[in-house]
Amino acid sequence: MSLREATVADLDGIMAIERASFLGDAWSAAVMEADIASPHTWYVVWEEGAGIRGYAGLRAPSGSADADVQTIALAADARGRGQGRTLLRALLSEATRRGAREVFLDVRDDNTAAQSLYVSEGFVPIGRRPNYYPADGGVDAIVMKLDLRGWVAHHAKTDAAAPGQEWCT
Repeated sequence: MSLREATVADLDGIMAIERASFLGDAWSAAVMEADIASPHTWYVVWEEGAGIRGYAGLRAPSGSADADVQTIALAADARGRGQGRTLLRALLSEATRRGAREVFLDVRDDNTAAQSLYVSEGFVPIGRRPNYYPADGGVDAIVMKLDLRGWVAHHAKTDAAAPGQEWCT
């Protein structure tokens, strides 16, 4: 697994996963390109072999106390192997580097695997957006928040107890 910062040159690979993962709720290529190029965001791609197997994006404007996970997506055959956690932790590390104190995200009410991942990293539900995902019959979004300082402190302790175990790249 190789993580690196995404560039606009990665757009085709990112959009292939975006369209397959989010169907009717997928972002357009123009919106994704603008987000990748924005100075207020940071995107990372996971490469394996000759292609992009996953990506994730963070919105964290300079000087802001909060950040937002924009998206995390993996190729269908790459799910369930811990790569989503690796991408999420890369985003949280970048949010820390940018000085954020809290991180927010929206997750589909019917995506229990993603919810479990987020809760295991310390996110807590704080609200609900009814009918947020209209393409699939109006699925609600659960709004979640993470105290980033607590997350960093937790990982500083657990990573020190497990030398050689990188929690971010």
